[in-house]
Amino acid sequence: MNWNAIGFDWNQVRAFLATVEEGSLSAAARALRQTQPTLGRQVAALEESLGVVLFERVGKTLILTQAGMELVDHVRDMADAAGRISLSATGQSQAIEGRVRITASDATSAFILPPILNTLRDRAPGIAIDIIASNKIRDLRRREADIAIRHVRPEQPDLIARLVRESAARFYATEAYFRKHGRPTTLQEFGRGVFVGYESAEAMLPYMTDMGLPLKASNFHWVSDSGVAYQEIVRQGLGIGMLTDELAEHFPELQPVMPDLPVIPVPVWLATHRELHSSRRIRVVFDLLAEALG
Repeated sequence: MNWNAIGFDWNQVRAFLATVEEGSLSAAARALRQTQPTLGRQVAALEESLGVVLFERVGKTLILTQAGMELVDHVRDMADAAGRISLSATGQSQAIEGRVRITASDATSAFILPPILNTLRDRAPGIAIDIIASNKIRDLRRREADIAIRHVRPEQPDLIARLVRESAARFYATEAYFRKHGRPTTLQEFGRGVFVGYESAEAMLPYMTDMGLPLKASNFHWVSDSGVAYQEIVRQGLGIGMLTDELAEHFPELQPVMPDLPVIPVPVWLATHRELHSSRRIRVVFDLLAEALG
């Protein structure tokens, strides 16, 4: 190994890769919890140490040069290796203290997790929790989180997954909605209702069709990609929304719409990386979540 040939450090490489994957220096700085000038200096230092230009600056936009494109795959391999080292070291830790990152949807993070965290504080006061409230699936293999709460079964072979509950979702609305639009008692009346869509009407319609519900895109007057905003729109009486029973229980003003409609099964999965599962602090949090959610 020619050690003198390695003239850059990992922080510079990480800054470069974060800028590529996040799309800008400002976004990369937020992801790495650094200031933008600091991150910019690290990228510039990497360019200087390698003797190549990695980005072209076009106004406020960064465009990868050919040299930058050729470097990206090698840098990703380095990031994966660094992640495996971190995973292995974390997995060996037997202290019931430190920080654990949990990723869950914004609605689950806001309404389901807080009382569980209260229990965790009593059982393991040395553990600190980062909540990554995101409706996007985070990559546990790349350490974007330690534990994930998901509604789809993880398929990656190096993840440990446990089905902790088979929940159910139903259609809910408020008395204010019923006063304005009427309470449907037939599928025809249901099909004339005003609905709240999640992400897009087009994404929800196939599920509605499979359930035999006569809905069209025009039924969805309101659409949001935020679970918290989605619930609030339903709570304000603006439309009918599909919510899990656990979330609906937090809002007594919500009433089931046509309770005889089939319920929508919603599995609740817990997932963590196989190596992290041997860490005592992550195992404690994982088991408590399984107990509470189940």
